Amino acid sequence: MSLKDFNKKAYSKLSLRTAISSAVFTTLLAAGLLWIVTDYFWQQILLMAACLFMISFLVVYAVSDRLHKERLKQLNKIVKNMSRKKFDDYDSDLSQSSDELDMLIHRTVKASDSVNKELSRLNKIENYRKEFIGDISHELKTPIFAIQGFIETLLNGAVHDDKVNELFLKKAMRNVNRLIFLTNDLMEISRLETGEMKSNIKDMYLRDVILDVVETLQYKAQKEDIEIHVKDFDKNIQVKADRNQIKQILTNLIENGMKYNKPGGYVEIGITDYKKAKEKLMLYVKDTGIGIDKKDLNRVTERFFRVDKSRSREKGGTGLGLAIVKHIVEAHGEKLFIESQSEVGSTFSITLTRSNNILV
Repeated sequence: MSLKDFNKKAYSKLSLRTAISSAVFTTLLAAGLLWIVTDYFWQQILLMAACLFMISFLVVYAVSDRLHKERLKQLNKIVKNMSRKKFDDYDSDLSQSSDELDMLIHRTVKASDSVNKELSRLNKIENYRKEFIGDISHELKTPIFAIQGFIETLLNGAVHDDKVNELFLKKAMRNVNRLIFLTNDLMEISRLETGEMKSNIKDMYLRDVILDVVETLQYKAQKEDIEIHVKDFDKNIQVKADRNQIKQILTNLIENGMKYNKPGGYVEIGITDYKKAKEKLMLYVKDTGIGIDKKDLNRVTERFFRVDKSRSREKGGTGLGLAIVKHIVEAHGEKLFIESQSEVGSTFSITLTRSNNILV
């Protein structure tokens, strides 16, 4: 028996059972009343009951079939499509529900929509997982193979050579540190991209956060022969943001500005008006570095994308800094802007929402 034939018989069975039950009840009630209040012979009552049974059966069957058949077909279609992972747009408005069957159809449609959204979410996570694992495996190979090579060389006799062993151990340690930074950044971006990390939005004094980050990075900047300038602005300006995440954005952008800068260059941090919305301002980090080609501007926030791969790896870069910045900015409901010119420098700007009326 095909599914189509089964569905037809299922609809018929419901109407058939309803019609038989109604006809039997109506016939028995009518026959009893006729027996009590009339002088008809039992043969006449039996004949009349048979006629009444047939009429009642046909009427109830026709009405029940008309009321239920199409709606049961719709309900069966929805459930069958769900089992096949097919999700259509169904026309089922709760305000038009007239009985429990309509209500059941409406709830089944809502269940179908929920299953569709959940499957889409799971597919997105699965695709992210596959892509993420591929990126990780590729990025981990370089430091792991480097460490393996240095250790093998040392074990093969170089460990007894004072001129070589310290150098190789330092190189191995540098790659170990790179693995640590990479692991931390991978955990961070994984939590951001899957939505596990939530932003704790509060009012904060923007200048205090900037000065805190700059103070932490001053020693590194001096070693790189890079100056960090903070443009003066009102210390009372407050924004609505997650303090730790804004510090992470600034740290990543300033370190990026130092990493791709030139000796004697500088990194400048400041704020300007955001002309498209008065309730917002722009926080920018500007550098005098090597810049970014126009063809790469749309890709610099991708995971593991590097403008200068050799220099980035030499400086300990993971290729995740700008991707983390992008996700934090988006989690705040803000925007990230990038302007750059080769051999001139780059400017990274993010919008922030004011929490007071002090102007820049």
